[in-house]
Amino acid sequence: MEFVPEQGKHVNGDSSTLILPALSIGNVGQLAVDLLVASTRAERIGYLDTPYVLPCVGNDAYGPVPNGELALPLEAYDSSANAMTLIQQRSPVVKGRMIEFAKNLADYVAASGKKHVVVLSSLDFGRWQRVDMSSGLQTLYLSSTNSDGTDDYCEQLGWKKLQEYKPTQKAWKYLSALAEGNAIPESILPFEGELEEEEYYYPSLPFAALFSCLKAKGLKVTCLFCYCSEGDNIPDAFHLAEAACKLLGLSPSNFQGNGNDKLVIPLSWKTLYGPPADMSLF
Repeated sequence: MEFVPEQGKHVNGDSSTLILPALSIGNVGQLAVDLLVASTRAERIGYLDTPYVLPCVGNDAYGPVPNGELALPLEAYDSSANAMTLIQQRSPVVKGRMIEFAKNLADYVAASGKKHVVVLSSLDFGRWQRVDMSSGLQTLYLSSTNSDGTDDYCEQLGWKKLQEYKPTQKAWKYLSALAEGNAIPESILPFEGELEEEEYYYPSLPFAALFSCLKAKGLKVTCLFCYCSEGDNIPDAFHLAEAACKLLGLSPSNFQGNGNDKLVIPLSWKTLYGPPADMSLF
């Protein structure tokens, strides 16, 4: 994976935290990163070139009108005021190449000197085993701090560890061996057709590959999740972005410098459901 800087831009060596999405249902992780980029006024410093992400191109994702500034599949943004780098992923990974992509990304992140990586992802509401909506949207987490995925600070914030992460389970052991590049013992090699079984569902998701490969590089990794369904996922995106701010001790009121404690939506979202109606016709 190669970082290609924009002219006159460079990676801020003081930005020790990286936030990135893991593609999943409703694109909630990507929407949350959009919110953080817009709210922190992070500047684009370049893009990442990799053969493992499908090519795509679009217009400026944050401006109110198209101005010809192209958006690419993997872009890097820097918010120096918050010592934070953000990566936005706008197209999916090539089928069957998720582990290679995650390894390449982990190599780049480790070489760039990042200390803490925050991965934002949604989970399929239809697979939630213990539904509890008594307190509204819930935040779940997975951390590399302890071997069982727990983290005391996340627990203090009132979040629950993702129960489906079971590091002693065969499927998670298999993923860990792939991420570390170790020889895979026969005892954890999946049988023919076994990868389609329920046990392998969560370890097969993009967040799991990112978590395992980043962890294998010795980085601190925190994954934040919320369960959702396809539809209008903007509330879910706000929920994840606010959770990321809480985790990192960031206050949205400091982003804009005007005391506003709300995250700011990208101006392009105002035409999410089409351009405003032409009221001059009425």
